[in-house]
Amino acid sequence: MAKCKLMVVIGTRPEAIKLAPLILAARAQPEHFDVCVVRTSQHKEMLDQVMAVFGLVADIDLNIMQPNQDLVHITTASLRGLYDAMAQHQPDWVVVQGDTTTTFAGALAAFYHRIPVAHVEAGLRTGERYLPFPEEINRCLTSRLSDWHFAPTPAARDNLLREGIAAEQIVVTGNTAIDALFLTLQRQAPAAADQSAPDTLLITAHRRENQGPPMAEICGAVLDLLTRYPTLHALFPVHLSPAVRATVMPMLGAHPRVTLVEPLDYPNFVLAMHQAKLILTDSGGVQEEAPSLGKPVLVLRDSTERPEAVAAGTAQLVGAVRSQIVSAASKLLDDPQAYEAMARAVNPFGDGQACARILATLRAAP
Repeated sequence: MAKCKLMVVIGTRPEAIKLAPLILAARAQPEHFDVCVVRTSQHKEMLDQVMAVFGLVADIDLNIMQPNQDLVHITTASLRGLYDAMAQHQPDWVVVQGDTTTTFAGALAAFYHRIPVAHVEAGLRTGERYLPFPEEINRCLTSRLSDWHFAPTPAARDNLLREGIAAEQIVVTGNTAIDALFLTLQRQAPAAADQSAPDTLLITAHRRENQGPPMAEICGAVLDLLTRYPTLHALFPVHLSPAVRATVMPMLGAHPRVTLVEPLDYPNFVLAMHQAKLILTDSGGVQEEAPSLGKPVLVLRDSTERPEAVAAGTAQLVGAVRSQIVSAASKLLDDPQAYEAMARAVNPFGDGQACARILATLRAAP
């Protein structure tokens, strides 16, 4: 049987985390797969971190990132560069992940070449076209362009079926984020949290809909919680976005129990999740990862494309409203039973074998 030529497209840190175990697993089978990794560098510094952690080097780096880039630049520069890369390498499959602008551009470039697209983490939906923006439309458009849809959960599969995607084109695999998490734990098992250390609130927030006044609400909630709980500390890895920093730095930077740090590399972020008491986030990946570490997650959004986490009890939607965040966090910090109910809920996002299922499907594809 001829080798299957995969072109794996990466643009951002979350894509790299979730595609790294797939790339490594494919490269571990050189008799079956020839892998070309293309990075758009939609986000450069944060992507560099993850690539280094997993020992990955891109075969092609489009290096599109520029200061104050907008969505039009990301889309057009990615599309042009990816189209040319595909013309040069002629892969059998283009693999894209999730819902970034790089994801959509990769799927569209492949469509223009009539190269089949494999969409990892397919079928996530909020049902609201501007929440999150532009991710909801990116993922919907990518689904229209894809040939294999690797859905992380049965609910994601059901979303695709409702949109008319053929059942035989969908495989429920689990989420590759759990593969990446388990791989990281195997490589660098985090030490048990120091029981004498202060309780830590871990915060990540960066989405466009949370920039500006909503970010101020989030920061205000953190300040309220620190006032209410004198032994509580906050750790906030601050996204590189100037819009995020413009709010977070002045509001939280001077507080003695707030630690603002640059974005953590993936192993250190896993360690931070492991050692946190409670996590506040607008990140999709954290909603998937934290339950495997037994950490309750309060989601700083009004809707989520990962309703399985809410249904399973591992996450709770609180929005970016100061009073709602404080109320939900206080209940968990004050009520051990409520805390344990979330901490012990079963992670609905998989068993760490998603990559094996994806590669088996691609190997068998005509």
